[in-house]
Amino acid sequence: MTSLASTIAADLQPIRPSSILAKLGLALALVALADWLFYGPRIGLSLTLFAIATACVSVLFNHAALDLRRGITSTAILVAGLVPATEELNTLSFLILVAALLMALLLATNSKTTDLADRARALRNFVLFGPFRVFPEALQIFNMSALTRSIALWLLPAVLSTVFIALFAAANPLIEQWVFLLDPKLILDYVSIPRVLFWTMMLALVWPFIHVRWRRRTIPTTTVVDGFVPPPLPSQVSAQFLGPSTILRSLILFNLLFAAQSILDGIYLWGHVALPTNLTYAAYAHRGAYPLIATALLAAAFVLVAMRPGGPAEKSKIIRPLVYLWVGQNVLLVASSILRLDLYVDIYMLTYWRIAAFIWMGLVALGLILIVARIVLDRSNQWLVGANLIALTIALYGCSLVNFDAFIADYNLSHSNEMSGKGLSIDANYLLTLGPQALPALDKVIAHRPGDNCLVSRRDRLVEVHRQDLAWRSWSFRNWRLQRRLDALAKARSAG
Repeated sequence: MTSLASTIAADLQPIRPSSILAKLGLALALVALADWLFYGPRIGLSLTLFAIATACVSVLFNHAALDLRRGITSTAILVAGLVPATEELNTLSFLILVAALLMALLLATNSKTTDLADRARALRNFVLFGPFRVFPEALQIFNMSALTRSIALWLLPAVLSTVFIALFAAANPLIEQWVFLLDPKLILDYVSIPRVLFWTMMLALVWPFIHVRWRRRTIPTTTVVDGFVPPPLPSQVSAQFLGPSTILRSLILFNLLFAAQSILDGIYLWGHVALPTNLTYAAYAHRGAYPLIATALLAAAFVLVAMRPGGPAEKSKIIRPLVYLWVGQNVLLVASSILRLDLYVDIYMLTYWRIAAFIWMGLVALGLILIVARIVLDRSNQWLVGANLIALTIALYGCSLVNFDAFIADYNLSHSNEMSGKGLSIDANYLLTLGPQALPALDKVIAHRPGDNCLVSRRDRLVEVHRQDLAWRSWSFRNWRLQRRLDALAKARSAG
């Protein structure tokens, strides 16, 4: 196997993370000094002082490359460059000072370059590439392989936690207010963007003088490697992305987030503690129902993937209790969603969609319980799908036997302002959309609204539709029961 050495450049000094940390600290100290000297006031003697400070810090970290002769020569060049800037700072004296700093640094720390062409090339590379080295070299403080593994372990928990926080903020006005406190705009109000850019620029400029790394040309070489070279080891990131460690971190974060939501619901929803002045119970209840169901569904999907049969986390004695706790919190979350929807229906009446939401929430809660049953009983996902299909079939079959039109009409009427003295007035237009099954409720509304001829006329059209439904071709047991109920109500009114 043949490999070619780079012909472009070779770094002369090894990088030690511990020394980089110290260099970075003093580089930031120099940047702070530059901020104090340059940011705001006019620049004069301050530039000379900053150049001296930079030279001193550079000597501190690069003294090993110095010898007496080159040190004296470099000092003389630097002093000569400082004189014009001290006399009067202008464009020419500034350029002389910069050139003196560069030449002094080159002579003091790069003994390998002796001819003029090499020195010119080294200075060119220093000026062109030096300011861009600070960030990649500062990252060498960290163990990049460990950093990559940490990112892989925390990426999924962080992303899903962010999604859950967003759903909780959509469901809970209190959490939404807390999230708004983290608005980056509020933080930016206290941060000066120009000053941040100034610090970044100064750090990029002083770093090459502190962490000196000259580049020189190297001769191309050919290296022949004998023997078999094994292929690189596969990355462990993919295995760790949804491994036991990632799942454990996720469950810990998720349980904490869900506990916060459950505590708030326990205080304000179940405990009926007074909400903040800018919130109403109706808003608190209505905001939460549907986002919380979406949260529970996402949680169920995560549990199914994480606790897949034969997976590494399925038999963990630490992960399983956390899964049970989290599923339990999700069931509590669904119960809170049902209570929220019930409170909302108490105020804003019942509709088909709200009944469907009640049924759907019940199925979600049952599905979560079945997930726990699958894990405890060590069943397959096929068993889980079958159990959920059976539950769905039973629910749909039961719904087919329920007279929802009459149920909605009677519920809305009994909870209306006309009947109960609280809540909203009955929505007669909505009752009319329910069809003939709403006729008993409509008759009661008409009794409370004498003189509403328009409503009476529309009610009569529903009666005509119902009469057509009583024909033998369109007969149904439900319509027959409705007719018996209407006859009983008519007899009661005539007797009264």
